[in-house]
Amino acid sequence: MARRRRTVAKAATVTFVAAVLSSLTACGSAGEATLPDQAPGATPAASPEPDRSPAGTVLPIGARVTAAAVDESTRTVAVAVTDPDRLLLLDLAALDAPPRTVGLPGRADQLDAGAAPGELLVPVGTADRLLTVDMASGRVRSVAVDGGPVAAAVVAGRTVVALAGRPGVAVLDGERVRHAGDQFAGPADVVGIGGTAAVLDRMRTALIAVDAADGHVGPSLRAGHGATNAVADRFGRVLVTDTRDGELLVFSAAPLLMRQRFPAPGAPYAIAYDPTRDLAWVTLTERNEVVGFDVAGGEPVERYRLATVRQPNAVAVDPTSGAVFVGSGTGDGVQVVNADE
Repeated sequence: MARRRRTVAKAATVTFVAAVLSSLTACGSAGEATLPDQAPGATPAASPEPDRSPAGTVLPIGARVTAAAVDESTRTVAVAVTDPDRLLLLDLAALDAPPRTVGLPGRADQLDAGAAPGELLVPVGTADRLLTVDMASGRVRSVAVDGGPVAAAVVAGRTVVALAGRPGVAVLDGERVRHAGDQFAGPADVVGIGGTAAVLDRMRTALIAVDAADGHVGPSLRAGHGATNAVADRFGRVLVTDTRDGELLVFSAAPLLMRQRFPAPGAPYAIAYDPTRDLAWVTLTERNEVVGFDVAGGEPVERYRLATVRQPNAVAVDPTSGAVFVGSGTGDGVQVVNADE
């Protein structure tokens, strides 16, 4: 096993150097955005029929899951589902209890923390709305955002919204909406690092820096050949899944540089980060697995590998307990597993 790990680490180092050279050649590391050519955005691989039972327990919610998030302040798990489009709010202290339901005006593919504890941002592209849901009461505030909002994050007191329809980015300061940038092809995720929003563009397969204060679009950097989802860690980095290349990519935000590139074969897709344990949980849709990578060191280290429900398109983690929630895109339920137990 030790010999295999050294081989993988050596391969990761070689691919990291090649990635940095190709990224700098394609996009540059400073100045205005110079983006790679547009390509079809990567999507989750179709999962095979499971050949193992999922780890932990499975909550049979009877709907296809598109996104999931945990709110520590209210001890609630939010799960976005379709047919009909709605949020299911599950009590972490009583997961077997019937969930509370919040109706949505369309499908939600991303969920993120709002400006205040207990708030959840829910972009609904087909309705041109950005919703803010109070997780305790279920009350909803809605702001019109033209352009098909698909992802949002609060960055330096402002809300940065990725728009798939325009495509572009909107910056919200209260109820004021300001559109910015024409350098995007398919923005799909937003991660806040300090005062900078790192926008993941799936069609460009690139990270693009946006100043949250004025909407100025800054440097960009290639992110593999099929980047799909991103999350920030407590070290001020952006962790990205490259579904096509089967890799976990790690970027610094200031300056925007690729720092690590690590093999994760099996079509990595959804990602969640546990800041208490420094674990990045990555789903492998091609294998019906979720892998826990320790990302505190110089390169990711695999700590856990667990069988999941079929089509694990969504993942969330509770930093308090370490519990991981995996949502099935085929309606096979929400899996709950605590790797510490």
